[in-house]
Amino acid sequence: MYATARTQLRAFIERIERLEEEKKTIADDIKDVYGEAKGTGFDAKILRKVISLRKQDHDERMEQEAILDTYLAALGMIPAAEE
Repeated sequence: MYATARTQLRAFIERIERLEEEKKTIADDIKDVYGEAKGTGFDAKILRKVISLRKQDHDERMEQEAILDTYLAALGMIPAAEE
């Protein structure tokens, strides 16, 4: 039984290590794509924001935008919405 647990543990560890290596490779690839986009004149920071927004549910995004507008208006950074 001990040998089976050791074999399973080793298999899990090796799978995780392979996945971590793949994750690093993918992260490097994503970094390269952002670099390419920046090289053609796109703003990488804004691209990251767009990707983040696209991951959100529409209603969640609308709620966050409304709260952001409220905070910005309270700070005088944008005109307050008329009631």
